[in-house]
Amino acid sequence: MRPLRALLVYILAVFIGGALLAPPLYWLVQSLAQHFPDTFAHGLAGKVATADFPRYVNRCILLIALVGLWPLVKNLGFASMAEVGFANPRGQLKRFGGGFVLGLISLAIIAALAFTCHARKLHPRLSGGEIVERLLEAAVAALITATLEELLFRGALFGALRKVFHWRVALVFSSVFYAVMHYFESAKDAEAPITWLSGLHLLPLMFANLGNFHSAIPGVFNLTIVGMLLAWAYQRTGNLYFSIGLHMGWIFWVKAYAIITYMPHATDKWLWGSGRLAIVNGWVALPVLFGTLLVFVWKTSNTQHPTSNAQ
Repeated sequence: MRPLRALLVYILAVFIGGALLAPPLYWLVQSLAQHFPDTFAHGLAGKVATADFPRYVNRCILLIALVGLWPLVKNLGFASMAEVGFANPRGQLKRFGGGFVLGLISLAIIAALAFTCHARKLHPRLSGGEIVERLLEAAVAALITATLEELLFRGALFGALRKVFHWRVALVFSSVFYAVMHYFESAKDAEAPITWLSGLHLLPLMFANLGNFHSAIPGVFNLTIVGMLLAWAYQRTGNLYFSIGLHMGWIFWVKAYAIITYMPHATDKWLWGSGRLAIVNGWVALPVLFGTLLVFVWKTSNTQHPTSNAQ
């Protein structure tokens, strides 16, 4: 049961540590902004200085998660990055590309349905140059996010759980956890004085979306299917390259969808999805994602189970 203990310690450290780190970091930035107003008047420094406290909590949680990832991997008993799914990248381009194409095609079906039914329209205010620039930024963000999330949720979490449980049980547990974490949102700024415990007070509020039926359903179902497909791909291929490509394709579509399209006021948001996960959190996406999972499982059902993550 050592992997489960390591995961529990990691999760508690990430949330509690991030919540406790946020107040002093917030005070430090505000103090620097007062002493160096010209530096913090614009650009990235300006955005950091003017960000509300809940955003600091979010970023500190992410920071602790990234810093603690390697100690987590070591404590889970993985001797190398190859055992967490990062095998030698030589010869893996085909797997990565195959995953990326599958991700693009699956969400393209949802986008095509939305345009056909007039649930989404092209954004008229962006120039061609702006679209290209923002899509390139989306591609870079998608690659970074996909790599980090696959390392954490599939390489570390799913990899650790299957040391204790049957891999199919581990697949379901890790996928549900993955889905729930995507509904972890910034709480609204209460405009109260910031104290050492302010971050801890915000933590329960950051899961408020899970109590909103229309917000969480069917999004949690859809993202659970997404997690299952990504974990199945890892289990069948023995490394994370296909999963990273698939995940990157999905994230790129989500970001591109938000950049170049908008939702008319009359659109049913529960049916078609809304917010930052618009293309994947509506009821229309559920059968498409579930169908993608079934087809992929069917196509790979006879694939030999890798005996090692280092393949």
